[in-house]
Amino acid sequence: MSRAPDQGTSQAPAQHRMRRFLLHNSLGLFFLTTFLLCLIGLAIAGHAEFNNQLVTDGMEPISLGAYVTSSDFAVDVTENWQSEYLQFFLYIFATVWLLQRGSPESKELDKAGVESDEDQMVGKHAKEESPRWAAATDWRGFLYSRSLGLVMGCIFLLSWLTQSVAGVAAYNEQQLRQLQAPTTWAAYLSSADFWSRTLQNWQSELLAVGSMAVLAIYLRQRGSPESKPVGAAHGATGVEG
Repeated sequence: MSRAPDQGTSQAPAQHRMRRFLLHNSLGLFFLTTFLLCLIGLAIAGHAEFNNQLVTDGMEPISLGAYVTSSDFAVDVTENWQSEYLQFFLYIFATVWLLQRGSPESKELDKAGVESDEDQMVGKHAKEESPRWAAATDWRGFLYSRSLGLVMGCIFLLSWLTQSVAGVAAYNEQQLRQLQAPTTWAAYLSSADFWSRTLQNWQSELLAVGSMAVLAIYLRQRGSPESKPVGAAHGATGVEG
Protein backbone atom coordinates (compact mmCIF):
# COMPACT_ATOMS: atom_id res chain seq x y z
CA MET A 1 0.00 0.00 0.00
CA SER A 2 1.19 3.48 -0.78
CA ARG A 3 1.77 5.74 2.16
CA ALA A 4 0.80 9.38 2.38
CA PRO A 5 3.83 11.65 2.49
CA ASP A 6 4.87 12.62 5.97
CA GLN A 7 3.64 16.14 6.73
CA GLY A 8 6.88 17.12 8.42
CA THR A 9 8.89 15.89 5.44
CA SER A 10 6.75 17.81 2.92
CA GLN A 11 7.04 21.02 4.93
CA ALA A 12 10.83 20.87 5.17
CA PRO A 13 11.56 21.72 1.49
CA ALA A 14 9.09 24.63 1.65
CA GLN A 15 10.74 25.99 4.78
CA HIS A 16 14.16 25.59 3.17
CA ARG A 17 13.00 27.48 0.07
CA MET A 18 11.59 30.26 2.25
CA ARG A 19 14.83 30.56 4.25
CA ARG A 20 16.84 30.61 1.05
CA PHE A 21 14.56 33.25 -0.46
CA LEU A 22 14.90 35.45 2.63
CA LEU A 23 18.68 34.99 2.69
CA HIS A 24 19.18 35.67 -1.01
CA ASN A 25 16.91 38.74 -0.95
CA SER A 26 17.69 40.02 2.54
CA LEU A 27 19.27 43.29 1.37
CA GLY A 28 16.26 44.37 -0.69
CA LEU A 29 13.78 43.15 1.96
CA PHE A 30 15.66 45.02 4.69
CA PHE A 31 15.52 48.32 2.85
CA LEU A 32 11.90 47.79 1.78
CA THR A 33 10.89 47.12 5.38
CA THR A 34 12.80 50.07 6.82
CA PHE A 35 11.44 52.31 4.04
CA LEU A 36 7.84 51.39 4.91
CA LEU A 37 8.48 51.88 8.64
CA CYS A 38 10.00 55.30 8.01
CA LEU A 39 7.12 56.25 5.70
CA ILE A 40 4.61 55.28 8.39
CA GLY A 41 6.59 57.24 10.98
CA LEU A 42 6.71 60.26 8.65
CA ALA A 43 2.94 60.09 8.18
CA ILE A 44 2.28 59.95 11.94
CA ALA A 45 4.74 62.70 12.87
CA GLY A 46 3.77 64.89 9.92
CA HIS A 47 0.08 64.48 10.74
CA ALA A 48 0.65 65.64 14.32
CA GLU A 49 2.74 68.61 13.21
CA PHE A 50 0.22 69.58 10.51
CA ASN A 51 -2.68 69.47 12.98
CA ASN A 52 -0.74 71.57 15.46
CA GLN A 53 -0.32 74.20 12.76
CA LEU A 54 -4.03 74.03 11.89
CA VAL A 55 -5.03 74.54 15.53
CA THR A 56 -2.59 77.47 15.78
CA ASP A 57 -4.28 78.99 12.72
CA GLY A 58 -7.71 78.51 14.34
CA MET A 59 -8.79 75.65 12.06
CA GLU A 60 -10.11 72.15 12.73
CA PRO A 61 -7.57 69.28 12.70
CA ILE A 62 -7.86 66.59 10.02
CA SER A 63 -7.69 62.79 10.14
CA LEU A 64 -4.59 60.75 9.37
CA GLY A 65 -6.22 59.46 6.20
CA ALA A 66 -6.91 62.97 4.99
CA TYR A 67 -3.33 63.99 5.75
CA VAL A 68 -1.63 61.15 3.85
CA THR A 69 -3.70 62.00 0.76
CA SER A 70 -2.96 65.72 1.06
CA SER A 71 -0.55 67.81 -0.97
CA ASP A 72 1.44 68.60 2.19
CA PHE A 73 2.32 64.94 2.74
CA ALA A 74 2.95 64.37 -0.98
CA VAL A 75 5.42 67.22 -1.29
CA ASP A 76 7.33 66.13 1.84
CA VAL A 77 7.73 62.61 0.42
CA THR A 78 8.47 63.42 -3.21
CA GLU A 79 11.00 66.17 -2.50
CA ASN A 80 13.16 63.50 -0.86
CA TRP A 81 12.51 60.89 -3.54
CA GLN A 82 13.61 63.16 -6.37
CA SER A 83 16.88 64.04 -4.63
CA GLU A 84 17.68 60.38 -3.98
CA TYR A 85 17.09 59.39 -7.58
CA LEU A 86 19.03 62.41 -8.80
CA GLN A 87 21.93 61.15 -6.71
CA PHE A 88 21.90 57.71 -8.32
CA PHE A 89 21.22 59.08 -11.81
CA LEU A 90 24.26 61.37 -11.64
CA TYR A 91 26.41 58.72 -10.00
CA ILE A 92 25.59 56.08 -12.61
CA PHE A 93 26.45 58.34 -15.55
CA ALA A 94 29.35 60.21 -13.92
CA THR A 95 31.19 57.00 -13.07
CA VAL A 96 31.21 55.98 -16.74
CA TRP A 97 33.79 58.69 -17.47
CA LEU A 98 34.98 60.14 -14.17
CA LEU A 99 37.49 58.38 -11.93
CA GLN A 100 38.68 58.62 -8.34
CA ARG A 101 42.08 57.11 -7.67
CA GLY A 102 41.99 54.71 -4.74
CA SER A 103 38.20 54.53 -4.44
CA PRO A 104 36.20 51.29 -4.76
CA GLU A 105 33.36 53.50 -6.03
CA SER A 106 35.43 54.24 -9.16
CA LYS A 107 36.30 52.06 -12.10
CA GLU A 108 39.93 51.14 -12.64
CA LEU A 109 41.94 54.07 -13.94
CA ASP A 110 42.41 52.64 -17.45
CA LYS A 111 38.72 51.85 -18.02
CA ALA A 112 37.15 55.29 -18.36
CA GLY A 113 34.34 55.36 -20.92
CA VAL A 114 31.74 52.88 -22.10
CA GLU A 115 34.34 50.09 -22.55
CA SER A 116 34.53 47.60 -25.39
CA ASP A 117 31.75 45.24 -26.49
CA GLU A 118 33.90 42.34 -25.35
CA ASP A 119 34.35 43.74 -21.86
CA GLN A 120 30.64 44.48 -21.61
CA MET A 121 29.59 41.13 -23.13
CA VAL A 122 27.23 42.69 -25.68
CA GLY A 123 26.42 41.93 -29.30
CA LYS A 124 28.43 38.97 -30.58
CA HIS A 125 30.27 38.79 -27.26
CA ALA A 126 27.08 38.07 -25.27
CA LYS A 127 27.10 34.83 -23.29
CA GLU A 128 24.46 32.14 -23.23
CA GLU A 129 23.23 33.38 -19.84
CA SER A 130 23.33 37.07 -20.85
CA PRO A 131 20.04 39.02 -20.97
CA ARG A 132 18.43 38.59 -24.40
CA TRP A 133 18.61 42.27 -25.32
CA ALA A 134 22.35 42.35 -24.52
CA ALA A 135 22.95 40.35 -27.71
CA ALA A 136 20.85 42.69 -29.86
CA THR A 137 22.75 45.08 -32.12
CA ASP A 138 19.78 47.37 -32.90
CA TRP A 139 17.93 49.89 -30.72
CA ARG A 140 17.20 47.21 -28.13
CA GLY A 141 20.86 46.72 -27.35
CA PHE A 142 21.49 50.47 -27.24
CA LEU A 143 18.53 51.04 -24.93
CA TYR A 144 19.23 48.10 -22.62
CA SER A 145 22.89 49.06 -22.23
CA ARG A 146 21.75 52.39 -20.76
CA SER A 147 18.52 51.26 -19.12
CA LEU A 148 19.60 51.63 -15.48
CA GLY A 149 20.57 55.28 -15.79
CA LEU A 150 17.56 56.10 -17.98
CA VAL A 151 15.09 54.57 -15.53
CA MET A 152 16.73 56.36 -12.60
CA GLY A 153 16.58 59.61 -14.57
CA CYS A 154 12.91 59.12 -15.45
CA ILE A 155 11.99 58.39 -11.82
CA PHE A 156 13.88 61.53 -10.78
CA LEU A 157 12.02 63.69 -13.32
CA LEU A 158 8.63 62.21 -12.41
CA SER A 159 9.32 62.69 -8.69
CA TRP A 160 10.45 66.28 -9.29
CA LEU A 161 7.33 66.97 -11.37
CA THR A 162 5.13 65.47 -8.64
CA GLN A 163 6.95 67.55 -6.05
CA SER A 164 6.27 70.73 -8.03
CA VAL A 165 2.55 69.93 -8.46
CA ALA A 166 2.05 68.92 -4.82
CA GLY A 167 4.26 71.80 -3.72
CA VAL A 168 2.22 74.50 -5.43
CA ALA A 169 -0.98 73.01 -4.00
CA ALA A 170 0.48 72.98 -0.46
CA TYR A 171 1.88 76.48 -0.95
CA ASN A 172 -1.46 77.82 -2.12
CA GLU A 173 -3.27 76.24 0.82
CA GLN A 174 -0.90 78.08 3.13
CA GLN A 175 -1.43 81.29 1.17
CA LEU A 176 -5.23 81.01 1.49
CA ARG A 177 -5.02 80.29 5.22
CA GLN A 178 -3.10 83.56 5.54
CA LEU A 179 -5.64 85.34 3.32
CA GLN A 180 -3.09 85.86 0.56
CA ALA A 181 -3.47 85.30 -3.17
CA PRO A 182 -2.49 81.86 -4.56
CA THR A 183 0.11 81.48 -7.28
CA THR A 184 0.29 79.54 -10.55
CA TRP A 185 2.34 76.41 -11.11
CA ALA A 186 4.64 78.25 -13.53
CA ALA A 187 5.25 81.04 -11.04
CA TYR A 188 5.85 78.50 -8.25
CA LEU A 189 8.66 76.87 -10.25
CA SER A 190 10.68 80.08 -9.92
CA SER A 191 9.73 80.69 -6.30
CA ALA A 192 12.04 80.58 -3.31
CA ASP A 193 9.85 77.90 -1.67
CA PHE A 194 10.29 75.45 -4.55
CA TRP A 195 14.05 75.91 -4.87
CA SER A 196 14.61 75.94 -1.12
CA ARG A 197 12.87 72.55 -0.85
CA THR A 198 14.81 71.25 -3.84
CA LEU A 199 18.33 72.47 -3.11
CA GLN A 200 18.32 71.57 0.58
CA ASN A 201 17.99 67.93 -0.49
CA TRP A 202 20.35 68.09 -3.45
CA GLN A 203 23.26 69.47 -1.45
CA SER A 204 23.01 66.74 1.19
CA GLU A 205 22.79 63.90 -1.35
CA LEU A 206 25.74 65.16 -3.40
CA LEU A 207 27.83 65.63 -0.25
CA ALA A 208 27.03 62.08 0.88
CA VAL A 209 28.01 60.51 -2.46
CA GLY A 210 31.19 62.55 -2.76
CA SER A 211 32.30 61.82 0.79
CA MET A 212 31.63 58.10 0.32
CA ALA A 213 33.80 57.99 -2.79
CA VAL A 214 36.68 59.81 -1.07
CA LEU A 215 36.48 58.32 2.44
CA ALA A 216 36.51 54.80 0.98
CA ILE A 217 40.03 55.50 -0.30
CA TYR A 218 41.41 55.46 3.23
CA LEU A 219 38.77 53.76 5.38
CA ARG A 220 37.54 50.14 5.29
CA GLN A 221 34.51 48.06 6.21
CA ARG A 222 35.39 44.39 6.35
CA GLY A 223 33.13 42.21 4.22
CA SER A 224 31.29 45.07 2.47
CA PRO A 225 31.33 45.35 -1.34
CA GLU A 226 31.25 49.12 -0.84
CA SER A 227 34.73 48.94 0.70
CA LYS A 228 38.09 47.72 -0.50
CA PRO A 229 39.57 44.67 1.24
CA VAL A 230 41.00 45.76 4.58
CA GLY A 231 44.56 45.10 3.48
CA ALA A 232 44.26 46.77 0.04
CA ALA A 233 46.55 49.71 -0.65
CA HIS A 234 45.06 53.19 -0.48
CA GLY A 235 45.89 53.66 -4.16
CA ALA A 236 44.06 50.50 -5.28
CA THR A 237 41.19 51.63 -7.52
CA GLY A 238 38.01 49.82 -8.48
CA VAL A 239 38.69 46.97 -6.02
CA GLU A 240 35.81 45.77 -3.87
CA GLY A 241 35.97 43.70 -0.67
